[in-house]
Amino acid sequence: MRVDVLTLFPEFFTGPLQASLLGRARGGGLLDVAVHDLRDWATDRHRTVDDVPFGGGAGMVLKVEPFFAAVEALFGTVEARPRTVVLTPRGQPLRQELVRTLSTQPALLLLCGRYEGIDERVHTALAHDEISIGDYVLAGGEVAACVVIEAVTRLLPGVMGNEDSASDESFSRALLEYPQYTRPAEFRGMRVPEVLRSGDHQKVADWRHAQALARTRAFRPDLYERWQSGDA
Repeated sequence: MRVDVLTLFPEFFTGPLQASLLGRARGGGLLDVAVHDLRDWATDRHRTVDDVPFGGGAGMVLKVEPFFAAVEALFGTVEARPRTVVLTPRGQPLRQELVRTLSTQPALLLLCGRYEGIDERVHTALAHDEISIGDYVLAGGEVAACVVIEAVTRLLPGVMGNEDSASDESFSRALLEYPQYTRPAEFRGMRVPEVLRSGDHQKVADWRHAQALARTRAFRPDLYERWQSGDA
């Protein structure tokens, strides 16, 4: 998969893209990420990409022209751009079903906002998706872009060491994941449930499913209701 990112702070991505799973995916040729400085498409010597909002108000707004110039320089035409995502608090929540959809795309373009946001014409004419990673406000879209890249990359064929991992974890079936244990079997009086040491695969599967249901009902009743209604 190819991912292009437009941002005012390309250096923000240096560490995350080199570490752990993302670094391995890039090194193995499974993920290609190009981070572009939006200021490269400014037209003045100060590399200005923001301006005061029409109608007044606090803060600055990212200008429309640099985004269009960047898209046309990178992809030839606006129409030729890949699936384009604006990271914004007003976007739809990032859920695993959306991550799965994005992971099927050959390429993505992620647009990172800053300040008071991006000129609405960028949202209207360039964005295929508007995504939020939670009901809170960040300084910009860079953190959210990293979240999207990592969540999507985990689902790319060949990235996970165990291909079953992605289908058996939290949110894969609208349920939280069951508890996990490893050795030692007892630590400071805390014992691993006997069923996990029984060797009976059906009993283990039944226990895990029951635990997933109980956890989801206790911690995420909204997900539990979706599972019960069959909307998962």
